[in-house]
Amino acid sequence: MVITFHGLEFVKISFGDMVLAFNPISKDSKHKSVSFGADIAVTTLNDEDFNGIQAVTRGEKEPFVILRPGEYEYKGIFIQGFSGKSGYKGKERINTFYNVVLEETNICFLGAISSANIKESISAMENEVDILFVPIGGDGVLEADEAYKLAVSLEPKIIIPIHYGYEGDKNSLKTFLKEGGVENLKPVEKLTLRKKDLIGKEGEIVVLAQN
Repeated sequence: MVITFHGLEFVKISFGDMVLAFNPISKDSKHKSVSFGADIAVTTLNDEDFNGIQAVTRGEKEPFVILRPGEYEYKGIFIQGFSGKSGYKGKERINTFYNVVLEETNICFLGAISSANIKESISAMENEVDILFVPIGGDGVLEADEAYKLAVSLEPKIIIPIHYGYEGDKNSLKTFLKEGGVENLKPVEKLTLRKKDLIGKEGEIVVLAQN
């Protein structure tokens, strides 16, 4: 499994010939996007910053698109979507967060969530969280300090912060890393993982460089 980060909440996960895209940035967004072909595209919030399905559609490769709560299965990948809240851009909206079972690894992608009150939904997940993607930038999503508290409460093996570093955001990543006691942590270009690499990890923070 290879994980790369393309800014805001746009995450790409590749394994073998399969590609998943989470919250791809639309061409209508003011944020920079990238384009590639994906097999599955997952959107947590219906906003141009997160619903760029065309950005991950290339040639004959059109992704299986997931936009709302529910249970899904596609080519052996199991996905559960749960309803949460977002205050992104000053509007209270539904933000669907997801649990994805991939190569026996459980990935939880919170998207643009603004409320940390999700324990009931998390408890409905069949397995513990291995990799957690959590927004930390505030301004309608979780603030860095509350994002860290929520993250550690879910007891993931790896925590990956998203939704930071955009115009007007200066300190969210610094605050998040300070909360985690890893202020000098350096970003990595990509994260390559196998299931066995998760053994023994408890809440390890990984910062992905924005490519």
